[in-house]
Amino acid sequence: MNTKAKKMVSKVTDTNILGYEQLVPPLRVLDEYPASDDVRNLVIRSRKEVANVINGDDPRMMIIAGPCSVHDEIACIEYAERLVELHRKMDDRILIVMRTYFEKPRTTTGWKGALNDPALDDTYNIQAGLRFARRFLLRVTELGLPTATEFLDPFVPQYISDLVSWGAIGARTAESQTHRQMASGLSMPVGFKNGTGGSIQLAIDGVVAAKVPHSFLGIDDSGAAAVVRTNGNSACHVVLRGGSDGPNFAAEFVAFAQTQMRKSGTPERLLIDCSHANCGKDHTKQPIAFRDVLQQRVAGNTGIVGVMLESHLNAGNQSFPADKGELQYGVSITDPCIDWQTTEELLQEAYDALGD
Repeated sequence: MNTKAKKMVSKVTDTNILGYEQLVPPLRVLDEYPASDDVRNLVIRSRKEVANVINGDDPRMMIIAGPCSVHDEIACIEYAERLVELHRKMDDRILIVMRTYFEKPRTTTGWKGALNDPALDDTYNIQAGLRFARRFLLRVTELGLPTATEFLDPFVPQYISDLVSWGAIGARTAESQTHRQMASGLSMPVGFKNGTGGSIQLAIDGVVAAKVPHSFLGIDDSGAAAVVRTNGNSACHVVLRGGSDGPNFAAEFVAFAQTQMRKSGTPERLLIDCSHANCGKDHTKQPIAFRDVLQQRVAGNTGIVGVMLESHLNAGNQSFPADKGELQYGVSITDPCIDWQTTEELLQEAYDALGD
């Protein structure tokens, strides 16, 4: 390209771009943080167990519990060490999976998660964030605990998805063609949340779309741009999380959702998020939703395959951004969470109720 042509291009491209940074290839990160045979076997086994719970071949109820977002590795590993003990003790009736979220989609602005800004200082060291996420997932799976995460950026699965047993497509992206295509190629069961406005059909449509093959643009393991072709993901399902009109965990909403799923030719099996709009972002109301859903399940609605809890070592949340040195240990910096004692009590309640 001659000098004149370069000048013309510079006037019409990248006018709002500060710069580019070449991304570390996925294979390099996987080589730096390899999964052991034990971890791989855990992921393979737990993915099959999750899929069997979702399709009804496994009678257990799945409970996904963990912090709204991972920001403090030490505190979240302490949480995992506690949760794995319940996972082992309750495994005959409950399949426990740890919520390990590194990407936080935002309605407007805010901290976008440890993958985007792992140092919590607006340096946005995404290269370090990818490594942080993989290292953390390895530590949790090495404990013997399956993991769940939300996938937001379509490049991220190449770096961490081999360590994830359940994936989510969030309320803000469930209608996105990009995310439906991505879900169609993911190797684990994926839940589509209803939209922030409360639309359940939006999530159902996402499930239908992700179950068929797609071709789209992405990256391969070497980090090169590629055309990705998928088989479709048969283990997709709906997640109810409430909406702008309020909660949707009650029996009438569940029945409506299952009717709509039946009309769309989708199995009437769903998971219910007790947080977000289902508790009005008031963590003290999560137990209300949890107990209502548990009662529905015990009363015979086995189409409710599981629940999700936002839970941490300590209750509530704290303002961020703030001085990192003043952050409270084991307290969420995003949505408020129930504390460990409440989490343990709720899981014990579920275990006892499911044995009746």
